[in-house]
Amino acid sequence: MPFVTIDGQALHYIDQGSGPVVLLAGSYLWDQGMWAPQIAALAQQYRVIALDLWGHGQSGPIPVGTTSLDDIARQALLLLDHLDIERITLVGLSVGGMWGARLALSAPQRINGLVLMDSYLGAEPEPTRQYYFSLLKQIEEAGVITPELLDIVVPIFFRPGIGSQSALYRDFCASLAALPADRLRESIVPMGRITFGRDDQLSRLGELDAANTLVMCGDQDKPRPPSEAREMAELIGCPCVLVPEAGHISNLENPGFVTTELLNFLAERT
Repeated sequence: MPFVTIDGQALHYIDQGSGPVVLLAGSYLWDQGMWAPQIAALAQQYRVIALDLWGHGQSGPIPVGTTSLDDIARQALLLLDHLDIERITLVGLSVGGMWGARLALSAPQRINGLVLMDSYLGAEPEPTRQYYFSLLKQIEEAGVITPELLDIVVPIFFRPGIGSQSALYRDFCASLAALPADRLRESIVPMGRITFGRDDQLSRLGELDAANTLVMCGDQDKPRPPSEAREMAELIGCPCVLVPEAGHISNLENPGFVTTELLNFLAERT
């Protein structure tokens, strides 16, 4: 599997298919495997690249000096430069949309289209930020995501009632429980603080290309509710699509709907 050294660390990515390029940018605490249903479908017509966040999947630790989502966006551009890719359609879910929009704002000439899924470009509301920071502190101190913390963290990502016995729920829970202390402390916790301590970018959303932007959101997303998606779509001036029967990881909870929407969006721009 391919790696590229960026800012002194090994960034892992997958590169499948051929044609116009689609870059998939995923959620905090998930690796590129979260995009499996979309990769399988999109790679029939497109060149699909999906990267692992620092400390996630097979990527190395977060590089020294990485302190903001703008750094993550810059590092993703370096990956594109390494691959000699000029233009992409970027599909970013959660933190992937947060840094993906920053990439689009900093390098609009590289963007054919932008899909922001279950994401928010405003600052984290202060009560939520403090709550998430308290969870990160507990993880940092324990060096493990304890069963008690798993019972708090895992349900955040799914629609209510998905059931703790579902394969999606159990697999995600197991992946978090297996994270080693050094990875948690060196990368996962710092990446969480970067994500939830982000600055507000709502005032810049009007700079995005409304004709080539789409906002999507699970209709039962708890951490990034549909109200935020509608707010962003209004500021951008682009459509907002709610994914039925889906929470925060909408592309896995309703993969067929999401894949169809993405294929339709791509077909109009390539």
